[in-house]
Amino acid sequence: MHRTTDRPTEPAPAPLVLSTGTDPLLQLQYETQPADGPGATCCVSHPHELALGGIPVMCSACRARRDWLLINHGRNVWIRCRCSNQWLEPEISRADFDALIADPYGTTYPTVETGLIALGFDGTFVGTYLE
Repeated sequence: MHRTTDRPTEPAPAPLVLSTGTDPLLQLQYETQPADGPGATCCVSHPHELALGGIPVMCSACRARRDWLLINHGRNVWIRCRCSNQWLEPEISRADFDALIADPYGTTYPTVETGLIALGFDGTFVGTYLE
């Protein structure tokens, strides 16, 4: 059964970026490494409709039916709408999420919030489908 909540569930915050000193080359090398490990958070956009168990996913806040951001942190996967409504989706497993990732070395952002803003999932594009 598809479950949604009216209150958004936030994923755990991304790990803090550790300083590598004043060497800009070391800092650049650290920032461009792909995020991995138990504290890594990965996001993938899903512009098409998403059906779980044959039931189409729909945002409980704005009734959108497509253009999702899937956020994975550990074993949990959240679905986020462009209106910034977000919920934990227990029916999407880590294996399902990994199957959706085409480019495991996509753009890396220093924090989840920075990524949400850069990808347009911070509420800026409420009611808009981007293709």
